[in-house]
Amino acid sequence: MPHWITHPSELSERLQASRPSRIGLDTEFIRERTYWPQLALVQMAIGEEILLIDPLIPGMNAALREWLTATDIVKVMHSASEDLVTFKCACGVLPRPLFDTQIAAALAGVGGGMGYQKLVQEVTGTLLTKGETRSDWMRRPLSPAQLEYAADDVRYLFAIHDELTRRLTEQDRLGWLAEDAERLLATVEHDDGERWPHVSLRTAQFLEPAAQRRLLRLLRWRDLQARQSDRPRSWILDNELASQLARFPPADLDALLRQFDKFPKAPRKLAAAVWEALNTPLPDEDHAPLAQTATDGNKAVLKRLQDAVAQRSRELGLPDGILASRRHLETLIEQRSWPAPLGQWRRDALEAQLTPLLEDAAAQ
Repeated sequence: MPHWITHPSELSERLQASRPSRIGLDTEFIRERTYWPQLALVQMAIGEEILLIDPLIPGMNAALREWLTATDIVKVMHSASEDLVTFKCACGVLPRPLFDTQIAAALAGVGGGMGYQKLVQEVTGTLLTKGETRSDWMRRPLSPAQLEYAADDVRYLFAIHDELTRRLTEQDRLGWLAEDAERLLATVEHDDGERWPHVSLRTAQFLEPAAQRRLLRLLRWRDLQARQSDRPRSWILDNELASQLARFPPADLDALLRQFDKFPKAPRKLAAAVWEALNTPLPDEDHAPLAQTATDGNKAVLKRLQDAVAQRSRELGLPDGILASRRHLETLIEQRSWPAPLGQWRRDALEAQLTPLLEDAAAQ
């Protein structure tokens, strides 16, 4: 049976008594109506015990902080990115060192982007249910079904950790995992908003450069507003309206309001702020990359790079998409430099295959 922890001192006493070399971690959080996740429950595996920790109790997050940052305790988590953001918001720290079982499974050749249930079944043969996926985790008391579901989320992490550590050790890939885990942590730690959010919107590639710069202004403003007001981005300004304003910039505030009339959820109370954001150039916007459809020549180069990456993935026994994404390769073609997100081990794995193709393309 999992232990329900409602006193910070009890959490500290249990951890001090066992001083584990690893803990399994997961969270339940709510984010439907906010920008920042609201921590509702922390699940922690320690040896044979499972602790269900109530972060709504005053002082609990402060008690957690000490153990999240203990460098002699490995934090085993699955698909940790959103949990990391949640811990950062609630506790002000990130769990280090991190062993992300989803990343580890991909690097070990077990499967790319594997969900927790599938990985549990693959490693242990246990079939988990999805019964409480959409539960209200803020309510108290939690139901027995919720408690059991929450416990299952960490119950099998150590078995998975043991198996994937064995495989990665045999393959000499533990260094790959450490690099990827640290990059994930750094991304969350230094997140102050995406610098070029416009390139992620499919509609942006159909906009002329001036319109893309206007779109960038709106998206940067929206992100800042969402963070400051703790509201979802789409509640501030949805993508379709932002793209329309960038494509067809209104001549004045009245024209902006007329465009708002076509969108029931347009932020009329923020019209003046939207107008100012739309018409205020950003200091770095002239350096912004353009979202654009590939030329015929670049399409051919991209196809050759993708084929080379696919072949290298097969040689290494890695799932598709692990070595390099389409966007990484497009950046490589456009900038002729290795994208930072690829990291060192990927560059070591790919450079010999991709560099000649890039040199041939540049010579044509």
